[in-house]
Amino acid sequence: MSKNEAQVTRIGIIMNGVTGRMGANQHLLRSIVAIRQQGGVRISPTATIMPDPILVGRNPVKLAALAAQAGCPRWTTDLAAALANPEDTVYFDAQTTDRRVDAVKQAIAAGKHIYCEKPTAVNTAGALELYTLAQQAGVKNGVVQDKLWLPGLLKLATLRDSGFFGKILSVRGEFGYWVFEGDLAPAQRPSWNYRAEDGGGIIVDMLCHWRYVLDNLFGPVKAVSCLGATHIPERRDEQNQPYACTADDSAYATFELESGVIAHINSSWCVRVRRDDLLTLQVDGTRGSAVAGLRECWVQPYGGTPRPTWNPDIEQPIRFQDQWLQVPAQRDYDNAFKIQWELFLRHLVLDEPFPWTLLEGAKGVQLAEKGLESWQKRAWVDIPSLA
Repeated sequence: MSKNEAQVTRIGIIMNGVTGRMGANQHLLRSIVAIRQQGGVRISPTATIMPDPILVGRNPVKLAALAAQAGCPRWTTDLAAALANPEDTVYFDAQTTDRRVDAVKQAIAAGKHIYCEKPTAVNTAGALELYTLAQQAGVKNGVVQDKLWLPGLLKLATLRDSGFFGKILSVRGEFGYWVFEGDLAPAQRPSWNYRAEDGGGIIVDMLCHWRYVLDNLFGPVKAVSCLGATHIPERRDEQNQPYACTADDSAYATFELESGVIAHINSSWCVRVRRDDLLTLQVDGTRGSAVAGLRECWVQPYGGTPRPTWNPDIEQPIRFQDQWLQVPAQRDYDNAFKIQWELFLRHLVLDEPFPWTLLEGAKGVQLAEKGLESWQKRAWVDIPSLA
């Protein structure tokens, strides 16, 4: 190779379950295809990593259409054949949760490195088993924890690291939006999300997210008190047929962190949005507060805090929304899923640190499981260490 000749390291990736909404949009089109279109992941002036996906699924019509859209000609409905190809060394799973454990086990047995969506399993035991098997097989592994790279949360992390908050006291989160039932307007989410027997439920889905967000931004979760609800008892599926909702569609959870911070996050697919974004986190500290959405962040320092008094007999004289300052963008922000994909590819080739392993995925499943236990018991539940 001449001094100026580019060196390309090909990484063959078996992408299973990417015909679904999240797998197709965030992982394939906005991550892997985007990385390919930018010329790969540059790791030196003359070296890049180039992902080469093969799409795996159960519906050949959907696979062929998605492969054509993505400009990725390789696809198959035969997972075993894909796993048998030694040229493809990574297995990615974006299937429904109830199918994930068996497929990941097959991939580990085939010697593939593992990267997968969360939740990694329907229970903690299954999630821990995947981590143990991967460690025993010596394969590298990772779990999608995309919200850590959202611009709004990155700005929160910068404020925390700069000491803006002083002592952080509490975190209050609101997540969700109205998911239509499918009769008067089409549903925006798949029907399996609302069937417990298919791995659905907002507690299983979202508490996995809140675990890594809280652990990484504010401190490890120590205990949880969670109340779930199934507010909408019946919806219509993809064939416009009515079905009974057997999974929770809303969760109201309070978390005690080892740092002493108290966090409360409401998660609901039955709420209408009157806030800045689909997810907002308010962080209150002794020296200042911040409210972050998916992309933007607003702050109110101690010296800029208004002094309201309670008087319901007059119109409120303070325009509270006007008392906040918007945090400027101090760098460019790429797609959060794409950023983590690039970090995982660098981890594979350069052995750079990648702490978001299957163990971290198991912690998320554990919190969801403990949240369900708390709901059942109507009590606080401690979160034991999985280390």
